[in-house]
Amino acid sequence: MKKYIKISILAFLFFFVFFYFQNTSFAKSIFVDDLDDGKTGSGKVEDPFRYLQNAIDLAEDGDTIIINPGEYLSHPERYAEKLCGNCESQKTEVKATRGFYIHDKSLSLIGKDPQNTILITQAGYGVLFEHSFGSLIKNLKITGGKRDPDGNATDAAIVAKWSRITITNVEIVGNTHQLDEVVVGIGGIFGRENSELFIIGNLIQDNGWDGVALYRGATAYIADNIISKGRGAGIGITWDAVATVYRNRISEYWKGIGTFGDSKAVVRNNLVFDNLGWGIIATGTSFLDASNNVVYNNGNCGFAVWSQDARGRCTNNVITKNGWRKEWVCPKVGMWMAEENNNFQISHNDVWDNQEGNYRDLPDLTAQSGNISVDPGFEDTEKFKLKTNSPLIDSGNPLLTDPDGTISDIGLYGGPNCRINH
Repeated sequence: MKKYIKISILAFLFFFVFFYFQNTSFAKSIFVDDLDDGKTGSGKVEDPFRYLQNAIDLAEDGDTIIINPGEYLSHPERYAEKLCGNCESQKTEVKATRGFYIHDKSLSLIGKDPQNTILITQAGYGVLFEHSFGSLIKNLKITGGKRDPDGNATDAAIVAKWSRITITNVEIVGNTHQLDEVVVGIGGIFGRENSELFIIGNLIQDNGWDGVALYRGATAYIADNIISKGRGAGIGITWDAVATVYRNRISEYWKGIGTFGDSKAVVRNNLVFDNLGWGIIATGTSFLDASNNVVYNNGNCGFAVWSQDARGRCTNNVITKNGWRKEWVCPKVGMWMAEENNNFQISHNDVWDNQEGNYRDLPDLTAQSGNISVDPGFEDTEKFKLKTNSPLIDSGNPLLTDPDGTISDIGLYGGPNCRINH
């Protein structure tokens, strides 16, 4: 009897192991190289795929695609979508093009470095993730997008829909193609339809529209990026999107950081400078918590609240030297309240030396609620660190503390989310 029990157990284990391995796939590494030798390749390190999209199509959920140094051109395809990212009616059909397309699986796309591993998308939606939950894109350059004629298309180097993506050490540059009949261009990274994005440590520069834009249902952690030299807004949080925005450098856009619609954002320790219009703005019914930012040398106003229904807090910020350009989107002042609004807490800011005054359409808040108006005492206007005798040290909101436990400094290097080497 014991013999038969032992045989039964062994048989059960055999069949369990057999069926387990038959029905379980293990993540693997797939290799791609732009050898241009007329071969297809098998994806092995000694015989890489020659075409990136081929590797993407044949990869399985959880696989990693190692992209060797080289230039990789997409073969754009027409892409029709039934939902619009930024239309008044979401159920609006949009015609676009897509370059590299990852869908219904998670993949890691990893290059050697952005200087040597280059994706040339030739499409409106350069790299499109759709129903891709848990993907990673890293160590690449993405460039060469082509603007779609449909003005409702949310063209960007990376577009995510119903996906969760981590994007790190990616250079998104040179997506500048523009059509005369379409105002909008090609942006950097756009999150749509319930996507969750982690945008960390990237360079987004010289593109034709918003650096980062979030639309319906998108959420994002946006930290430690350089976003510069584009049209539109550096970071735009719209509709019902939600964002955490830490330690970014945003410059030379039409506008800096904005919350629109019913969106929500926590915006901390960002340097927003040299933009043509406003630096940071809240409008609609959005919620904005802005603290420890430096808003410097923007063309019109530094900080603005555009509606009576916007809510939030403005604290520990330095808002200075704004207003060098002819009035366009707001007055040439430090802070502007376009409509009477009692939903914003304004405290412990240094609002100083703005072209046509520090406050417009709200009382002068100097010496009220911890607000001051003094030379901040920057060491330089590159990193904006404070001199040791700066009046902003330990002068911030007592509800916020520096990493060493002291009362927060006002500016970039104060508050719980600062980095010493920011």
